[in-house]
Amino acid sequence: MRMSLGLPTHRVDALEELAGADAIAEVSVAAETAGFDAVFVTDHPMPADHWLATGGHHTLDPFVALTFAAAATTRIRLQTNLLILAYRNPFLSAKAVASLDALSGGRMIVGVGAGYLAGEFAALGVDFDERNDLTDESITTMRAAWSGESVTVAGRHFEATGNTMLPRPAQAGGPTIWIGGNSKRAIRRAVELADGWMPMPSPAGSERRLKTPAITSLADFAERLGFARDHAASVGRTEPFEVVFMPMGLDMFSNAGVKPAAVVESIEQLAAAGATYVTMMVPGDTRAEFLDHVSMFGDEIIPQVAKL
Repeated sequence: MRMSLGLPTHRVDALEELAGADAIAEVSVAAETAGFDAVFVTDHPMPADHWLATGGHHTLDPFVALTFAAAATTRIRLQTNLLILAYRNPFLSAKAVASLDALSGGRMIVGVGAGYLAGEFAALGVDFDERNDLTDESITTMRAAWSGESVTVAGRHFEATGNTMLPRPAQAGGPTIWIGGNSKRAIRRAVELADGWMPMPSPAGSERRLKTPAITSLADFAERLGFARDHAASVGRTEPFEVVFMPMGLDMFSNAGVKPAAVVESIEQLAAAGATYVTMMVPGDTRAEFLDHVSMFGDEIIPQVAKL
């Protein structure tokens, strides 16, 4: 079982302590040393005040933050969780991803989502109701741009009449793409356009806020994964398919602290259900506390689940 750790880049309220340049570098190095396979960051360029006042958060620009992580490390992969493609022209996204992948030696994982914050879409001048179609369009357009060949394509709000992007990403065929979201449309997008599916545990009642169905239990996760497998069979997909989930208790809703035995048990259950990768947040209001939890994973959890 491979594992990705969330960098605390949302803690801009404690910028130097948890989200500054030195903090990103130190935490990323610690994660690499502990045996994590990746670190991830989120994406909120201009969130609405109402969302911030009801549990939302700021964050650093994902590409800037991951560049600092890349510069401090040599092996660990660099994940967006989640990059909202609809916020950006797809060629700008493709350029940022390709640049970071090339400079890091092929370490990007592009976790993407359709987005759910109407106020943020409005601030960025993007039609909220187009978000799903824009996401699909962006994935295919980015892959075309990453070829390094001349691209001729007309999108909803752009037209390339013969344009080329270099450098190519270091990863042949372009970086890994995972699709976030619990909905059947997100699952179909993952199966048809991407390399993996990345749902999230979320409580009942969160559907309206998150614009995606809740996944409240291992049974819910297994049911959705069954739909993904059925859809893959129906469209003839035979390529390997990454399935990424969060251990119960280490997600954004129910961060209950790091209890090694419980985390190991949850990861074992997820592996049995079909997960191949896990992402998690760990608590910490100071850098020292955060690093202690990272070290605990390296000592007590990662060795127990690495062979799952």
